[in-house]
Amino acid sequence: MSKPLLQIENLLLAVGDKKILQGINLTIGAGEAVGVVGESGSGKSMTARSVIRLLPSTANLHGDIVFDGESVLQMNAGRLRAYRGSRVAMIFQDPRAHTNPIHTIGDFLTESVIQLRGTNRKDATARATGLLREVGITDPERRMNQFPHELSGGLLQRVMIAAALMTDPELLLADEPTTALDVTTQEEVMAIIDGLRQNRGLAMMFITHDLDLAAATCDRLVVMQAGQIIEEIAADDVYEHAQAAYTKELMAARLDFGAAVSTDIKKDWP
Repeated sequence: MSKPLLQIENLLLAVGDKKILQGINLTIGAGEAVGVVGESGSGKSMTARSVIRLLPSTANLHGDIVFDGESVLQMNAGRLRAYRGSRVAMIFQDPRAHTNPIHTIGDFLTESVIQLRGTNRKDATARATGLLREVGITDPERRMNQFPHELSGGLLQRVMIAAALMTDPELLLADEPTTALDVTTQEEVMAIIDGLRQNRGLAMMFITHDLDLAAATCDRLVVMQAGQIIEEIAADDVYEHAQAAYTKELMAARLDFGAAVSTDIKKDWP
């Protein structure tokens, strides 16, 4: 069996006096999509942020994170910059919090490849325009000259997806990328992410509290509670073969709109 692309080994994380992660062990193979599921505060997002060492200055991290055979925790500043700029990319929950309001969409998209790879502006602009078109944004040339506040939340999240793909990463970290969007837009954005990931053969860590969405999108699910992994299961097996009580509670907490509608209709029947 080949080595995994990403291997997290006994990861312990504390921020100040607060313990966040307590012995996380997780692997992701090349091209594999793993959903990390759990309630708010379970440690999902901090696990993803640890993978790119995007943590508070007071963070204390132990264990190891190995990407393609290299320890991320041992990378110096130059290696870490190259790793973040080419091999791994992150899509954040709130796109407006991760764009500069005084920079155009075009500048936001092209900055990384111009600075980190030395790509000339013409080629970077052409690539960015093509990616905007690929994520479903019409008239991308015009959008390149707009500012973040001129785009809807759904359009801006599409821009964030394009930004993540600008450097041709091998691993995509998607941290609840649809939470800030309306339900219809959530489905569209998630379909775009999943389609582009599969077409490019990317690995993905998908952070979400939505068990159904993770099961529909990922190959394997990891369920977290209070900074620990309590169950790991194939996505296809989660509904029939989940073992952990917490996983079953997550499934029981799902809203069954079909049942609700059916009950309401029956009340009106004679």
